[in-house]
Amino acid sequence: MSTLLIFANYHYRSYMWLLCPTSSKKWYLLTKSLNLDTLKHKIFFLTLAAVLFFSSCQQTALVDKKGMVKVTILYPNSDGKTFDMDYYSNKHMPMVASLLGSSLKSYAIDKGMAGRTPDDPIPYLAIGYLYFDKLSDYQESFAPHAEKIVKDVPNYTNIQPIVQISEILQ
Repeated sequence: MSTLLIFANYHYRSYMWLLCPTSSKKWYLLTKSLNLDTLKHKIFFLTLAAVLFFSSCQQTALVDKKGMVKVTILYPNSDGKTFDMDYYSNKHMPMVASLLGSSLKSYAIDKGMAGRTPDDPIPYLAIGYLYFDKLSDYQESFAPHAEKIVKDVPNYTNIQPIVQISEILQ
């Protein structure tokens, strides 16, 4: 849900109200009726409205919607395993995204930080996520590029990744 900006003209004066959604699906009035007679006021509040609008759009751009397909690529940790996070995040995943094209709705990367307790080793050095609308979108976009994608794996890790394909339920 995005910010709602309302402009009105009344008796040759311009007014603006800025409404913002809350997590409880109610609208919060950020501004009361503002008299926008001067150009300075109009520029200031239009800039504020643009910033709020685009920041709210970014929050709603999250792709984990019910029914979508999430491909999870897990890189388990163990003795002697290495992982180049810089290469993975700056070269491999952007390459994968460009090869998969518009069928890939989004991707994300997690970097392992700790295990369950301070004494536990990190269970996964990294986890990658690929989001698609349908399983067939993943299969049809990945298959033609599978060899190229798999051949790039030794450039950033000596780990055999584990792949889990899931349907997002919530």
